[in-house]
Formats: sequence, C-alpha cells, structure tokens
Amino acid sequence: MVRQSNYMTVVADTIETPDGRRHARDVVLHPGAVTVVAILPDGRVLLVCQYRHAAGQVLLELPAGTLDRLADGSIEDPAVAGPRELSEETGYRAQNWRRLGAFWTAPGFASERMTLYLATDLSPDPNHAGPDPDERLLVEAVALPELVARVERDEIHDAKTIIGVMWVAALVRAGEVTLPG
Repeated sequence: MVRQSNYMTVVADTIETPDGRRHARDVVLHPGAVTVVAILPDGRVLLVCQYRHAAGQVLLELPAGTLDRLADGSIEDPAVAGPRELSEETGYRAQNWRRLGAFWTAPGFASERMTLYLATDLSPDPNHAGPDPDERLLVEAVALPELVARVERDEIHDAKTIIGVMWVAALVRAGEVTLPG
C-alpha cells in the first residue's frame, strides 16, 4: 500500500506478462460509484455544478457518488446508493428506477466501476438533508436535447455525464424511454 484515504487506496503492484517480463503498476483501489440520469416530470434532466479540484474547474455533472463502506466492511449496494445520492445532491427522490449498465471510469489505473441508473417520476424529498459538508453544489435542470447538443459542442467534459446523457438519448431515439412533458 502506498496511501490510503477514506474511500480509496493506492497500491504499487507488479504484474508479470505471459512472456515472463515484470512491470510496475500503480493502481487506485476504489469501492465503486453510482450516477443517475434523473428526469423531472417536465422532461428536464437534473444536474449539479461543482468545482472539481483535479480538473481545476467547475463541471456540469449528473448526480453521483461513491459507494459507502458498511460497518461490516462490505460495500453498499449500488441500488441503495443511487437513491441516497440523488436525494443528497439534488433534494429529489424517484418513484421509478432502472439500472442501465455499468462502466469502468479509468481502467488504466483505477478499479472504480460506476453503475448508471435512470430515475423517473421525481418529487421533492421531504427528508432532504443536503449534500455532504465538503460539497458545494448548484442544481440545474436542462432538457435532454440541449444536453446532447452541449455534449456534441464539447461543452460537457465529465465522462459519466457524457455517457449517461448519450445512453438515455439513444434509448429515447429507440423508443425504449419516453420523456414526460
């Protein structure tokens, strides 16, 4: 182990290729995360604006968060984390949830696997306690066609948001998802 924090660990590994050569690899071990394409009753998608230190700028993103490590050492179920993160970051809850898929966020150096959900039939969460103390979030709602246009104009730079927006847009085009409003 090189370094450990609240939710991730950096390790230095040595791998051996089939031809017997050895190579050093630094790996970020991460418990995983969730991200949510949350669609309001009028058809707009909820997003959050927040400063990202590694990027050095404010990014427009889908609500998302890291899976919690539970008291017994196990990792939180993404199906539990999705509703928690949606409420924490936006103040909304969803009646309907659909798991769309999962993806590795940076498989060249990190083990983070993110699960993507579609959340519909949204309403304000009366139990909303706000974001985590270290988060400064501004919630926005944008129509899906405008988000697709922003992705195509290279105005959205967050990978999970690009994936989620384009995934749901493809489902809408295929007739598998109907936008309200």
